[in-house]
Amino acid sequence: MIMADDPESIDVQTLNKMISERQVLLIDVREADEYEEEHVPGALLYPMSYLDGDYLPQITETKIVVMCGTGQRSFAGAKQLMNEGLSGVLNLEGGIEAWKKAGLETEGAPPEDDFPEPEDATLENDIPEPE
Repeated sequence: MIMADDPESIDVQTLNKMISERQVLLIDVREADEYEEEHVPGALLYPMSYLDGDYLPQITETKIVVMCGTGQRSFAGAKQLMNEGLSGVLNLEGGIEAWKKAGLETEGAPPEDDFPEPEDATLENDIPEPE
């Protein structure tokens, strides 16, 4: 049940449009290792463990969208920022998982199966057989 003082949630298509129109400050509240693995281009890392509205850029006309992996931590983070007096704070519904499911671009380390195979890769090994 959403309370009157709960943050509004937006979907990934709305966020993508806001990013393309440069109308958003995107805050990723996951931990650093999650962010480094992959994140939405342009997202700023402010882990929940350090989230403090006083350290965010002071903005008046731009919306703040808070995101995480699935939308749960970001909901709590958005609510925290609202309680600190920030306005225009939104939660990304479904987080980066919904972003990827929609086929949208991420940055960070590529998945392990994306590493290219060496050109001379074979199924044989170079260990000599015992005599």
